[in-house]
Amino acid sequence: MSFCSIFKTNKPMQNLKQSQKALSQKVLVVAIGTAMVIMAGSIQAQNASGAGNPTGTTSATVSDVPPPVSAATIAQSVAAEKAKKTQEASSGNDLISLYRDAAHNDPIFLAARYAYDAGLEKRWQGFAGLLPQVVGTANETQNDFTRRGANETRFMSRGWAVTLTQPLFSWDKYETARQGNLSADIAAAQYAAAEQDLVIRVTEAYFNVLNAQDTLNLARNKKALIAEQLEQAKRNFEVGTATITDTHEAQSRFDLVVAQEIAAQADLTIKRGALEQIVGKPIGELKSLAPQAKISLVVNEDAKTSGAKKAAAKSKKKTTVTQAASKAIDVNAVMGVAPTQSMNDWVAQAEDVSYSVVASKLSYEVAKRETSKSVGGHLPTLELVGRRSYTDSDSFNAVTGNTLSLQSFSTQGIVQVTVPIFSSGFTQSVVREKAALEKKALSDYQNIRRSIAQATRQAFLGFNQGLAQVKAYEAAEISAMSALESNKLGYEVGVRINIDVLNAQDTLFTTRRDLAKARYDTILNGLRLKAQAAVLSDEDLQAVNALLK
Repeated sequence: MSFCSIFKTNKPMQNLKQSQKALSQKVLVVAIGTAMVIMAGSIQAQNASGAGNPTGTTSATVSDVPPPVSAATIAQSVAAEKAKKTQEASSGNDLISLYRDAAHNDPIFLAARYAYDAGLEKRWQGFAGLLPQVVGTANETQNDFTRRGANETRFMSRGWAVTLTQPLFSWDKYETARQGNLSADIAAAQYAAAEQDLVIRVTEAYFNVLNAQDTLNLARNKKALIAEQLEQAKRNFEVGTATITDTHEAQSRFDLVVAQEIAAQADLTIKRGALEQIVGKPIGELKSLAPQAKISLVVNEDAKTSGAKKAAAKSKKKTTVTQAASKAIDVNAVMGVAPTQSMNDWVAQAEDVSYSVVASKLSYEVAKRETSKSVGGHLPTLELVGRRSYTDSDSFNAVTGNTLSLQSFSTQGIVQVTVPIFSSGFTQSVVREKAALEKKALSDYQNIRRSIAQATRQAFLGFNQGLAQVKAYEAAEISAMSALESNKLGYEVGVRINIDVLNAQDTLFTTRRDLAKARYDTILNGLRLKAQAAVLSDEDLQAVNALLK
């Protein structure tokens, strides 16, 4: 079958064009009809919305039809929504929000919380031993009685009893009640210590991420400057104003900083993973320290400034490079550590009120109660026992061969005294065991007390020395920037070589890295100092969070 026979014509091309034209007209008519239907529906909707106003008139004009939404408008809306979500996500990545996430997701802290809930039950468990104990029992017995030469006789007996026991004197139960109160207090102290430990761990992990980010940024900035120095050394070698040694030295430094950048990137990934492990979810971009504390770029220049530098280099004229030093922040004021309080004052306070010391001291008291309780194994116990019982039993009369049914109720009041007489040395062995454990608890308490004192000294010295180091590094940063500018100028005029400029760059970057780490460590040591003295609070965490921007 040919193409012409399908359309039944001898002029296939002409008929095809006519068919296409007719089809186009039909499509246009359908499109116009659809548009009119849509406009009519819009007008009816407007009239329906204005029906509640009798005096109002509504009319549909071209201006009433909403303008079509362009692709650019849609793209702008999507971009704005994405920026809004990004801003909301970044606003939740400060220290306070991550601490709240860690409080709900950190397994270590959750375990401490559950241990606290369990420890509180010790108080009631110890007190319950001094209260009355009621026990109910019931029984049913089947008796088979067989006499020689007679049939087997079966009879039943059943009964129940309710017994109430009230301790009147029991040294064991008294000491257990005291131990319950102490155990509940230990749980509370350990939970408070876990709360402060969570603050320290989250802050330390947070600052580790910031420090890793600063190290990575410094490595990248250092690479950019060394690359610029390498290009300059190559140009000078080409024009004959420098030797190939300058190029090789710059290339060596560039390769080294590339390796440092790779290591810094890996370290940042590890540090972020450690923080995510605590908070229990992925983290986005973290807020860093305030601008006055943030490590600024060593060289801040735009394209225009860069072009001016190249033009000035050709004319052998000096170009001033803008270098911003990091401004100082008053970490001491943020942490609220009184400068008049000496190290011995902090140590004395930590040895008395540190949550770890308090928990260890209470554990020693529990061990003492345990020894006393074991000694009570030699003492008698006095109990008041009340019993109400019922018995329904069948008895067999061997003379008459009859079965008798007997029902009875019984009420008893008993004062029961139990005196231990001989236990084959078991009680004495338990006393010796508990006495040794008591001495162990005392040694543990002394060890914890000394460890807290040492940790307090370290935190105090780390905080105060950190303040001095921050000031020294800030001064060293200014000096390093001046030295770098001087070496660059000397290299341009020929009194310095390329290695001098590279060394000055290394000194500046090392100083800025140490300055950033000194700031983080100083703040962290301030938190540790307050945690050891049991004075760390939410206000301290909020004060540190206020430094993040």
